[in-house]
Amino acid sequence: MKLAVFSAKPYDRVYLTQARASAALDPDTSVEVAYHEFALNAETVSLAAGAEAICVFVNDVLSGDVLESLHSQGVRAILLRCAGYNHVDLATASRLGLFVANVPSYSPEAVAEFAVALVQTLNRNTHRAYNRVREANFSLDGLLGRTLHGRTVGLIGTGKIGVAFARIMRGFGCNLLAYDPFRNEEFSKLGEYTTLEDLLARADIVSLHCPLMDSTRHIINETTLGQMKNDAMLVNTSRGGLVDTKAVIAALKKKQLGGLALDVYEHESAFFYDDHSGTIIEDDELMRLTTFHNVLVCGHQAFFTEEALREIADATVRNLADFVHGRECKNSLVSASEEKGAAPTKLARRDTIPIRI
Repeated sequence: MKLAVFSAKPYDRVYLTQARASAALDPDTSVEVAYHEFALNAETVSLAAGAEAICVFVNDVLSGDVLESLHSQGVRAILLRCAGYNHVDLATASRLGLFVANVPSYSPEAVAEFAVALVQTLNRNTHRAYNRVREANFSLDGLLGRTLHGRTVGLIGTGKIGVAFARIMRGFGCNLLAYDPFRNEEFSKLGEYTTLEDLLARADIVSLHCPLMDSTRHIINETTLGQMKNDAMLVNTSRGGLVDTKAVIAALKKKQLGGLALDVYEHESAFFYDDHSGTIIEDDELMRLTTFHNVLVCGHQAFFTEEALREIADATVRNLADFVHGRECKNSLVSASEEKGAAPTKLARRDTIPIRI
């Protein structure tokens, strides 16, 4: 069989190759892998021709039209190298009987640790100090931070990443609040659940760890920003669409937000994971964010550790093995009955929600 891998970077090749070498595939099963550096979308979908399975990442486009085209070309399996699946039209995938599986859990500590790194970088201005010292400027003016001990940290979303982040912040001596419709007993041991309004009003730091759905899109908007403290810090390592960028820029300009740290951006698919340093970026909102001294923007790298890449590759190949051998896949987003043509029912597992979002 042939597997087409889209949005493939050099590190994807390395870890997928290693995972294939130790995978539970039948020795008689030959898998030909075609790696494509570009993303899957309506313009590139034709390159999946001849493949029975495709492997995609977070910014690949899996709309209804793209899925229809994939199916017509013979593709029967979609392997996600991520946990989030808001970019997949699962209803269409179900109707077409496609096998769809994600990687629901890979080193939640990696993302949590990066969120903490963003907090401390923005809080203590280490990025600015680094640049100053390189120019022999040892002045401390403008580098004043705040002690985290005793501060109140609010988490929106308490899945695996949220809880991992909470544990670290608890270690700093922070008071923890959380808002999540689905309460997690592990977080209850660390802090208290409250309403979104109360969390925003009390938190010195607000960190987003929830999935992107219709109910959470732009959960940070003009109204909710107005409920936050004027000196509060907002951190997003989840999904770009959780934050209304225009509203955040307006709040920063009015000094109604103390700081902003983003590892994701709602229009990131056109830029992230590629080098655009030699081109003119026409996204005025993204460029405006980079002009604020109290804003950090990174390129969706919170997951990017050796451990996470290894877990992603291993789980992806295991999902492929389940498809090849016709086994039930625990990471399936579409039930086995749907793959055989039954009425579609999406499998919205709770444990997929907080990971890599």
